[in-house]
Amino acid sequence: MHLTLLVPELLWPEPADQAAWEGLALPGLAWLLGRAPCERQPALPYEHALAAAWGRGADAPLAALRLLGEQAPGALTPGDACWLCADPVHLRFHHERVVLADAGAFELAAQEAVELVAALNREFADLGSFHALTPRRWLLRLARPVAFATPPLSAVAGRRLDRGQAASPLQSVLNEIQMVLHGHPVNEARAARGLPAVNGLWLWGAGALGDAPPAPFACLHADDPLAQGLARSAAVQALPLPAGLDALLAAAPAERAIAVLDAPLSAVLYEDSARWRAILAGLDAAWFAPAARALGRLKSLTLLAPTVYGALAWRLEAGARWRFWRRPADLAALARSLAA
Repeated sequence: MHLTLLVPELLWPEPADQAAWEGLALPGLAWLLGRAPCERQPALPYEHALAAAWGRGADAPLAALRLLGEQAPGALTPGDACWLCADPVHLRFHHERVVLADAGAFELAAQEAVELVAALNREFADLGSFHALTPRRWLLRLARPVAFATPPLSAVAGRRLDRGQAASPLQSVLNEIQMVLHGHPVNEARAARGLPAVNGLWLWGAGALGDAPPAPFACLHADDPLAQGLARSAAVQALPLPAGLDALLAAAPAERAIAVLDAPLSAVLYEDSARWRAILAGLDAAWFAPAARALGRLKSLTLLAPTVYGALAWRLEAGARWRFWRRPADLAALARSLAA
């Protein structure tokens, strides 16, 4: 079996952060990274790295693909329409710059999302139709295609917006959307309770579904709807993420498979190093240490890690288990060397 593990933010983005690195014990991961050279490409947002793993470029229709992965049969489907992710955000001023927080950084009830989307559909019917698939993930089906290129939400969440959508062809509409959201009773009620307002949308991932390139994998294991949609668009079996590698190998796996271990991403976006450490420890026990033991049964293992240091990759063949002279990697030292 040839297995690829895609793990965004595998390395904590601040190499000098002692709270994140001190005493961090990940023996399985250190063993794997010590037995293969690190290949480094320019940094990519997680969503673009995921699409690239499936042979797609930065112009992949990520919104339509996310919809394809999120919906049950018979529900809303991508069709041939042009879609945008229209995710709810909270915008605030900080040191004379706008900082964006996605809905993962604050609570948003399902009914609140329904009411806000209903207001947008009343006000902007000429633009298209808004859909709240979950409280955090909204979509816009455009009435007419628009050339639109902005970074995915994970590339801007928690960061200052210096450019982004400022020059977009929908900027005037976005300003009007912010006004509608600002005065909505849902946000007035949230303000009364001391909660962040949903005062903006982040539009990204534009495009129609179209045809998929040939699939490099025969099976996907992931919970992320975008990953599920990429697999389904290529007619590849898409399964939920199992508890760990042992469970995957016990289920008669496909010859070429990819598993998306995306849990570290949110911890990094919300700057929670303690949670990131706990997540990595769990991944080490469930995936990395079993992968080290399974080399041999695994003909090859590829680790893909989109990080602030670059799009990193380690590729191990079965024979890597015999490289006794290779010492386990020092993860903190690796981060420092990449940062330098």
